[in-house]
Amino acid sequence: MLKMILAISGKPGLYKLVSRGSKMLIVETVDAAKKRQPAYAADKIVSLGDISIYTDDDKEVSLASVLQSVKDNYDGQVVDLSPKKASSADIIAFFEKVLPNYDRDRVRVSDMRKLLSWYNILVENGEDDFSEEKEEGEEAQPEAEAAE
Repeated sequence: MLKMILAISGKPGLYKLVSRGSKMLIVETVDAAKKRQPAYAADKIVSLGDISIYTDDDKEVSLASVLQSVKDNYDGQVVDLSPKKASSADIIAFFEKVLPNYDRDRVRVSDMRKLLSWYNILVENGEDDFSEEKEEGEEAQPEAEAAE
C-alpha cells in the first residue's frame, strides 16, 4: 500500500499515485478533497514504501514497520500530539516509544514530526494498512512457479 503513497517535496500532505503520463504522474491528495494534479519530473517525489529510518545497530527499519508500530501503540487511532505545535521533547518521547533504537545522531526532530504528520493523515483517511510490501512479492512467487 505504501508504494502508491507519495511525498512530494515542497508540497504539503501526501498523494496517491493515480496514473502515469508523459513526463509526469497524476496524483490525488490523501485527504477528503481528493484533488488531482500533475507531478512533474522536476519535483522530488518519494514513495513512502522506499523510506526507512536509521537505527543504532547500523540497520534501517522500513517506514511501514515504524508506522505499524505507531498503529500498535495507539490502537490504530490518530495520535493526539500536534506535529506543528508539540515541543521537541514531546516529539522525541513519542518517537522513543515507537522506535526505541532509532539513531539519535541521524534522525532529526523534523523527520519525527513528518512521520507523525504522515501517520495522522493516513489514519484519518482510512489508509491504515501498513503491511510490508515484501510479503506480497513472496506470495506472488509461488504463483509464478506454478505457472511454469
